[in-house]
Amino acid sequence: MSPHGSRRLVRMDIRPDDALGPDRFADDGDVRLCFQTVGDPADPTVLLVGGLAASMDWWPADLCAAIASLGFSVVRYDHRDTGRSTTYPPGKPPYTGADLAQDALRVLDSLDVRAAHLMGVSMGGALAQRLAVEHPRRVATLTLIATTRAVASPATPLPPASPALDGLWTRPGPDPADRSAVVEALVAEDRALSRERGFVEARTRAVATRAVGRTLDPAAAGNHLLADDGPPVRGSLADVTAPRLVVHGSDDPLFPGHGAALAAEISQTRLLELDGMGHQAPPPACWPALLPALRAHLAGREA
Repeated sequence: MSPHGSRRLVRMDIRPDDALGPDRFADDGDVRLCFQTVGDPADPTVLLVGGLAASMDWWPADLCAAIASLGFSVVRYDHRDTGRSTTYPPGKPPYTGADLAQDALRVLDSLDVRAAHLMGVSMGGALAQRLAVEHPRRVATLTLIATTRAVASPATPLPPASPALDGLWTRPGPDPADRSAVVEALVAEDRALSRERGFVEARTRAVATRAVGRTLDPAAAGNHLLADDGPPVRGSLADVTAPRLVVHGSDDPLFPGHGAALAAEISQTRLLELDGMGHQAPPPACWPALLPALRAHLAGREA
């Protein structure tokens, strides 16, 4: 039973690499953003904001369905230069990080959703922080997953990335035209970021294969690294008033300990540390701890 009343159940035998439904598009001038939804449209909306160079596929479909089963309409979308969204020539991004944050609002506007539960992973968590500060009325709750401080705040030093990641992004990448090689590179990257306990090769390979297969230009995702941040955020994390939950993995090699630091910097923010999770969207082994905490958080209750 949904916390919002009687509703149809979300099919739970969905695979991580499934489509959630037909591709839909939010069009705003020269920008076109591809998105998919799962759950009852009458339920409150959860908008999932992905990480750097990541299409919507890296929010695995079965995780989306699991969140929807809590009584929500879940939306995932392709950032610019990923998936089937507007794609630019590699090396020439005509947008900023602030524009990527605004894209989340474009998707909501296309659905006539005034305020959504915002959930961001990694770079998506940084974009979500910007939106929560600058557009508080659009954010019902804020969930920050596997991310770090992205808005001006006390300059407390944060632990550096694990030496195990040294060279991961500096060595030559695969030929973008060889999509099989791109899949292998993504699997290797996810193995390093998820660590041993969070990595499930068959699961990652299924998601990577789908992501590469539906992307317009695998090389264009590198534009995210070249884009400027854009104008400084107008405000600070202390200004965030929406209920806040920080979800972080105990084995995150990119942002070790950053979740606890982030939660400490924003007063009255809950922290959920997931044992065995690396730098990734929460894997199925963590769902027994994750889903009850999300249910309480999204409903505005204490876990």
